[in-house]
Amino acid sequence: MYAVIATGGKQYKVEAGQVLRLEKLAGEVGETVELAPVLMLGGEGEPTIGQPYVEGASIKATILEQGKAKKITVFKKKRRKGYQVKRGHRQHFTAVRINDISA
Repeated sequence: MYAVIATGGKQYKVEAGQVLRLEKLAGEVGETVELAPVLMLGGEGEPTIGQPYVEGASIKATILEQGKAKKITVFKKKRRKGYQVKRGHRQHFTAVRINDISA
């Protein structure tokens, strides 16, 4: 069974046992969180597509890690004007393991 969820402005296709990195979620390592909203459920037979969400569906996940991704460099420049700005950014993330998908 799989599900499509929306979190952090993105959509993810998830299955039970899968480990994935999401945008920062509130919670401590080891806590169980519920991921919502569920946009679609699939598996055997016809998929269930929500309008806009699947009613009564829930995804339970365990937080494995709270961290920061690798640094990226943001460099801006305007030619012939002497304007240069160099900045770095490290995006916060939450690594979770999908425990259960229920309809």
